Amino acid sequence: MMRGPTIVTMPGGGGQGGIPCCFCRCCTCIQLQVLKTQDGVLKLAEIIVGLFCQTLAVNFGSSYSSTIGTSYQSFLSTASWCLLTSFLLLLNYLFSQKSLHLLKSSLFETLFNSIAALSYFGSCSYLGWAVYTVLKPMFVVTPFFQVYPAMSAVYFMGTVLGFIYAYDAYKSYQHFKGFR
Repeated sequence: MMRGPTIVTMPGGGGQGGIPCCFCRCCTCIQLQVLKTQDGVLKLAEIIVGLFCQTLAVNFGSSYSSTIGTSYQSFLSTASWCLLTSFLLLLNYLFSQKSLHLLKSSLFETLFNSIAALSYFGSCSYLGWAVYTVLKPMFVVTPFFQVYPAMSAVYFMGTVLGFIYAYDAYKSYQHFKGFR
């Protein structure tokens, strides 16, 4: 009687995280499948849009920060702390599958996303008012004035980012309460 093939499984491998490389998996401590989940996509979107907003604000608004006033500093503060916290959460999710479920089931994720959404809504409305009242008249009289369209894009995309954080807060609250 012939015996079938013997299947040997390696501990820590076999499709569980890591980066596929030729015939093996490297860095099995990294859980890249998190990026395919809704939680991972939301965090990645928050990071990408936040980085876009912050880069655009720094590149175009820094020379006019004294003209725009405290709305510029308010927006940069909001963008900085939200971007840093979202990055640290995503990094935590990538390295620990347990922490994804633990943090989602705790109140931290819900509170962070709610406060981030409210901060973006507040700072973007303040920045939008300052851009409209201060930079728009300069845009009308100065040819090729690029600061007004760039800063308008910043507060618009920041508002979109506020809605992304609000949706993430809603999904986190559902997870916190056990609805999902």
